[in-house]
Amino acid sequence: MRKTTLLILGIFIGCLNGFAQTQLSVEKIMQDPKWIGNFPSSIRWDDQGKTIFFNYNPEGNPADSLYKININAPDKIEKVSLAEQRNFIFRFANSNLAQTKKVFVENGSIMIYDVASNSKKKVLEIGDRVGTPSFLANQDRISFEMSGNLYVLDLKTNALERKTNIRTGSKPQSRDGGKLNDRDDWLKKDNLELLQVVRERDEKREASRAYREATATEDEFVHYLGSGQMTGLQLSPDEKFATFSLITRSENKRTAVPDYTHISGYTTDINTRSKVGDEPTKVQLGIYDIENKKVITVSTSSLPGIKDLPDYVKDYPEKEWEASERIVTVGSPVFSNDGKRAIVNIRSSDNKDRWIALLDLATGDLKNLDRQRDEAWVAGPGIGSSFGGGTLGWLPDNKHIYFQSEETGYSHLYLLDVTTGTKKALTSGQYEVFSPFISKDMKSWYLTTSEVHPGERHFYKMPLMGGKMEKLTSMTGNNDVSLSPDEKNIAILYSYSNKPWELYLKPNNAKAEPKQLTSGLTEEFKAYDWRDPQLVNFTAQDGASVPARLYKPDPAKSNGAAVIFVHGAGYLQNVHKWWSSYFREFMFHNLLTDLGYTVLDIDYRGSAGYGRDWRTGIYRHMGGKDLSDQVDGANYLISEHGVQPGKIGIYGGSYGGFITLMALFNASDTFTSGAALRSVTDWAHYNHGYTSNILNEPFNDPIAYRRSSPIYFAEGLKGNLLIAHGMIDTNVHFQDVVRLAQRLIELGKDNWEMAVYPVEDHGFVEPSSWTDEYKRILKLFNDTLVR
Repeated sequence: MRKTTLLILGIFIGCLNGFAQTQLSVEKIMQDPKWIGNFPSSIRWDDQGKTIFFNYNPEGNPADSLYKININAPDKIEKVSLAEQRNFIFRFANSNLAQTKKVFVENGSIMIYDVASNSKKKVLEIGDRVGTPSFLANQDRISFEMSGNLYVLDLKTNALERKTNIRTGSKPQSRDGGKLNDRDDWLKKDNLELLQVVRERDEKREASRAYREATATEDEFVHYLGSGQMTGLQLSPDEKFATFSLITRSENKRTAVPDYTHISGYTTDINTRSKVGDEPTKVQLGIYDIENKKVITVSTSSLPGIKDLPDYVKDYPEKEWEASERIVTVGSPVFSNDGKRAIVNIRSSDNKDRWIALLDLATGDLKNLDRQRDEAWVAGPGIGSSFGGGTLGWLPDNKHIYFQSEETGYSHLYLLDVTTGTKKALTSGQYEVFSPFISKDMKSWYLTTSEVHPGERHFYKMPLMGGKMEKLTSMTGNNDVSLSPDEKNIAILYSYSNKPWELYLKPNNAKAEPKQLTSGLTEEFKAYDWRDPQLVNFTAQDGASVPARLYKPDPAKSNGAAVIFVHGAGYLQNVHKWWSSYFREFMFHNLLTDLGYTVLDIDYRGSAGYGRDWRTGIYRHMGGKDLSDQVDGANYLISEHGVQPGKIGIYGGSYGGFITLMALFNASDTFTSGAALRSVTDWAHYNHGYTSNILNEPFNDPIAYRRSSPIYFAEGLKGNLLIAHGMIDTNVHFQDVVRLAQRLIELGKDNWEMAVYPVEDHGFVEPSSWTDEYKRILKLFNDTLVR
C-alpha cells in the first residue's frame, strides 16, 4: 500500500513538473479591468495654466468622472462638481491670434471668453443651431454658420451681416410649371371659368407677383446645392470669399448583421457598412465669391499626374486601361492668417497621390506645391486622409506652409515657401514625427518623435525655421505631453511596458524632474511581478530586421513550447516600451510564460512605427511578408531560444486572426495549432476604406485578393484550429467565419472548432466572453503543444 501511494504521489509530482504553476489564471486576468486599477486619461488644462483636468475613477464607479489637480497643491486630487463643469468653456472654442480671447457657442448663444479675467459674456443670442464661430482677420469681427449660411458679427457695433445666400435643393420652377401643352392649357382655362374662388385666388397671386417684380431693386443671388450635401462652410479671414464642400453620395449597397439576442426577443438586423469596391463619393470644393455674387467649382484637371495609372495595371495586359482624370477629394482650404492665401490638401480616390496646392480664390485655379506619390498608398503619421486630420498650416509670416511627408521613407516635418516653391525638411532621420505645433510666441515648434527608439515617445522643442531639437522628457517609455497654455509646465501621461498610465507634472525645461501625481494600481495587481518583455530583433528571410517582444520562462520551467501572438489592425505598433492597448494579452503572456511557454509578439511587415517601407510591405499581398515574418520568428525561437520544432502555436485577433488562418493554411509545417479570433477570411467582404488602400479593388486587382484571402487556402489546414467570433461584429462580420466554416466542411476537415459569442461586437466587452475565449485558447495550446 505504501509503495502504491508513493508511486501515485510520484506521478502527481511529475505532472506538476510537466505543467509549471502560476499565481495567474484566465479568470483573474480577464475579469473587469478595474481590478488592475484606475488611470487618468483625456488631459487638459484650464486657460490660466494653473489646473489640470482629467478623467479618472478612483471610486470604482461604472464610468470615469472629471477630476482636477491644482499645480500649486499637486498632492490634492479633487472631483469636479457638475456645477463647476457647467461653467467650463467649450473645449472646441476658437482663439484670436493673440490667444487672449475665445469665442464659442453655449445654449444657442455666441459667447466671448476673456482669458485674463477668466470671465465670459454673451454677445449674441440666436436660439437657433449655430456653427462654431471664429475670429476673422479683423479681430473685432467673428463669423459663424447658421441655417446653412454664414454671418458676421461686429463686436464693436453689434451689427450682424449675412454673407451668403445658399439654399438646399434646386431652383424652384414657376408655379404654373412653364408653358402648357394644348390639353392642359384648355383644362386650366375651363377650370378658371367655372370656379369663381379659384379664379379670384389666381388673380390675387398674379397681382402679388407683379408687385414684387415692380418693387425689386436688383436680382437676389441665390446658390442652390441641388442634390448634394454641403459641409465645411467657412469664411475667408478677409471676408471676401466663402468655401464649402459639396458631397454627392453614391448609392452603395450596405450589409446587415443579425442580432439574435435583441431585447425585443426578435432577431433584428443591424445596418452596417458596405463592402470594398464602393462607387466613390463625389466631393467638390465650391468658392462663393461674395462681392461678385457667383460660385466657382474648383477644377483639378491641372494637377501634375492627375491621369497617371497605378503600376499594378501592368499585371493585367489583357485589359484596356484608360488614362483619364482620376476622382479626387479636395479638402477644405487652410487660410493664412491675413486671409490673402489659401492651400488645399487633395487626395486621389485610388489612394496613390496627395497634392498640396495653392488655391486662387478668385478663379478657383490650383498651383501644385507638393506632390507625394506612393505606388502602394499614401499614409503615415501626420499625413491625414481625404477629409483632413493631417499636419498642415501656415507660419506667422503668411508665406511659408508646414506639412508632413514620407518623402524620405519616414514621416517628417517640412516647410515650403509658397512664393518661391523652396522646400526645407525641419527633421530627418530613421524615426517619425508626431503632432507638431507652434509655440505661443510663434518662435518654436513643439513635437513628439521616436528618435530615441522606435518603441519610445519623447517631447521636443525646436526653432521655428529648424535647428537643434531640445529633448524635454526623460522617462523611458511613452511620454504623452499636454503643454500648459502659458507654456510654463508640462503634464505627462506616462507609462512603461509593465506599468500602466499615470499623470506626471514638470516645469517646461529639460533638466526638471517630473513629479508623479496619480497612483492608481491596486494592491492585487502589484502583488504579481509582471515581466518587462525583452525587445529583440531577428533577421527575416529577405534580410530585414524584425522587431519583437520576447517573454522567456525560467529555464528550469521551460516546456520547450512557444506561442506567437499577432497583433490586430495591421498598421499598429505593439513592440514598444509603454503599456499596451493589448493589456489582457500582456497578462496572458505572463501566464503562458509562468507555465513554461516562450512567447513572441512581433511587429511584422505592415505594422506602425517603422516608416513607409515597413508600413507598405503588405501591399497587394496580405499574408505574404507579414506571414513570413511569423515563420521567421518561429525559426528564431528554435535556433536561439531552445524551442522545439512542432511545439509552436500562434494566435491573434482581427488582422491577427487573419494571419493565424494564413499560418495554419500556408505554414502548417511550422505551426501546430492556432486560435483565430474575429478574423477576416475573405478581403473582398471587408470595408472599402481599409482594404482598397492595400489591395486596390477586387474587380480591378483580383490577383491581390486571391493571394491575400485565407478562404482560398483552407485546403492547407493540417494543424488544430480554433475559430472564435462575436456574432454581432459590425466590423469583421460573423459572415466571414460562417463562409469559412462551410468551406472547411466541404473540404472534409475535422481538426477545427468554432466558438461563437452572441452578445459581442468586434471588441469584446463582457468579462465572461473574454474568459471563455481565452480558456479555450489556453486549452488548445496545452493539449496540442505540451502533451
